[in-house]
Amino acid sequence: MKNRTIRFITICLTLLCTTTIFGQESEETGTLTALDSLKALNDSIVNELRSQVQELKLRGIMMQEQLERTGKNAKEDSLRQAARKARVDSLRNVTTGAPLIIDGDTLLVIYARKGGMLPQARVAAAKSKINDVGKRLTMFVDSIYVFDSEVSSDVMVGEDVILSVTDLDALWMGTERLALAEQYRNIISKKVHELHDTYGLQQKLQSIGWVALIIAVMVLLIWGIIWLFRLWKFSITRKLLRTIKSVSIKNYPLLDTHRLGIAIVFVLNLVRLLFIFLVLLIAVPLMFSIFPETKTFTYTVFSFVWNPLTDIFKSIVAYLPKLFKIAVIIFCFHYLLKLIRYFANEIAAGRLKINGFYTDWAMPTYTILRILLHSFMLVMIWPLLPSSDSEIFQGVSVFIGVVVSLGSTSVVGNVMAGLVMTYMRPFHIGDFIRFGDTDGEVIEKSMLVTRIRTRKNEIITIPNSNLLGAQTSNFTSSAHRYGVIVHTKITIGYDEPWKKIEQLLLNAADATDGIKRTPKPFVRITSLDDFYVEYEINGYTERTKSIPVIYSTLHQNILDCFHTAGVEIMSPHIEALRHDLPIQIPQEDLQQKEP
Repeated sequence: MKNRTIRFITICLTLLCTTTIFGQESEETGTLTALDSLKALNDSIVNELRSQVQELKLRGIMMQEQLERTGKNAKEDSLRQAARKARVDSLRNVTTGAPLIIDGDTLLVIYARKGGMLPQARVAAAKSKINDVGKRLTMFVDSIYVFDSEVSSDVMVGEDVILSVTDLDALWMGTERLALAEQYRNIISKKVHELHDTYGLQQKLQSIGWVALIIAVMVLLIWGIIWLFRLWKFSITRKLLRTIKSVSIKNYPLLDTHRLGIAIVFVLNLVRLLFIFLVLLIAVPLMFSIFPETKTFTYTVFSFVWNPLTDIFKSIVAYLPKLFKIAVIIFCFHYLLKLIRYFANEIAAGRLKINGFYTDWAMPTYTILRILLHSFMLVMIWPLLPSSDSEIFQGVSVFIGVVVSLGSTSVVGNVMAGLVMTYMRPFHIGDFIRFGDTDGEVIEKSMLVTRIRTRKNEIITIPNSNLLGAQTSNFTSSAHRYGVIVHTKITIGYDEPWKKIEQLLLNAADATDGIKRTPKPFVRITSLDDFYVEYEINGYTERTKSIPVIYSTLHQNILDCFHTAGVEIMSPHIEALRHDLPIQIPQEDLQQKEP
């Protein structure tokens, strides 16, 4: 009965403590919920409360054991121990301990508090002390031992405590306190010796020796590379110049002997620098890898070179299927353009005739189809390009498109005008045309401009948009179909018979080289003014390029014919003021007429 009473009192005390703590936890939780900005403080308070709950539970277990130990039921000790172990195991399953981890190696796990220190603080202090002892620059490590007292068993080195083991720690681990302390001592001692073997003075001296050896080898290798390249550079250059021929593109010496020699020397210097860089790339990380403190820096240095290379290689391998698609697309479009060019050449040469399709349309049409096919090919290839779906790539593409569209307005207008004139066929290369006040022969037609050569051998460049928006005259086309009419006007007084004047003009036209006999030249009386009659002589010619010469010859012949016939070519206004003014005819012509 007494045992039951004691058990009941113990359970009540435990429940009372738990309720009080949970009440405190609820109050704290409510307060912290209102203060969300103090999240870090909330976490520490929650951990503190959990630790207190776990400690009270363990103390309750210990009190119960103490009460049970004073009882008379000694036969039930084994059962009580099993029940205690089961309760501790169930509590361990829901409790996260603080592991002591050094260099990736988990040495032990602490679950219980020691006084006001949380398990995490105990682990941090032990880790700092182990690292401090293990990384000392001494030849030997002080012995690690266990100092046992009534309260705790301390794992010590010299006068310093590394870790204190309490009864709660032993209860958590299901063993005795001193045995647990000895177990921790062995683990810590082994780890301290491992750290000393890695960071100790002896290891530092060996590392310095290895670094000095690596530096010496590195210097020798770099000096040897420089010496060998200086020794062999000119001999290798001479041998390569004897074997490699100069490179030329369409009679242009792209790489003659001098330029080829400079290129070979540049490549050899580049190879020399590459070898020196490889030596440094291997030696420098190797020196850093010798010391444990800088070993991580070795991987950083290697990553600066290795990671980009691996990323590029992986990107290339991943891009190979798209690259194959691009190659297939280019191959198909290349041979499709070859087929179209073959038919264009056949049409341009006149061997293939299509009704309504002129031969001079063949190459412009081929150019248009080539631009369209290349544009369509680019549209198909564009999504397959690397990073084509990235925002930067799309932004640059939009920027280029805007710049091209804004800066090429006049260019596009000239191109469209050139296309329209190509299919309108107003003139061809070699035709003699008139644009405004400019006469000349067409010497070049392109998609943007047309160039003509005037009678004065001046080359004039006219944008196609200007030609399309203005009136042009094609003398060559008219000459081939109808014959171009050359014409000039003279004024003769009413005292001269018009038939005589007409015959004189026809005689002058017949004597002019370049004017056709068929159709015959003809004369038109274009005006009957107050004092004179205006006559116009017209003659056909096919020599459009010689029109200035034909006009000059025609004028000469008119003068000869009229002077020979004694007819003055002048306005009759002069008769009112003539007085003693002689006839305006050369004397030699008058002398020929008198006999």
